[in-house]
Amino acid sequence: MRFELSAEEIEAFTAELARLREEHRDLDSAIDALERMGAVNQIQVQRLKKRKLYLKDRITQIEDALTPDIIA
Repeated sequence: MRFELSAEEIEAFTAELARLREEHRDLDSAIDALERMGAVNQIQVQRLKKRKLYLKDRITQIEDALTPDIIA
């Protein structure tokens, strides 16, 4: 069962969603750049990939909260 979100909550979720998407893109670029450099610190890349996965999960949670349930 879901509850209605207020306009303020929708605005806050939308702003957080934009911020998380931007950070996700930035991490993608950083990972690509590190891997192209050749001498890659695998632990650092692994941490960045973990953070990227966390962001993807959080983005999905927010999108689900913003998408109303429609009973077909």
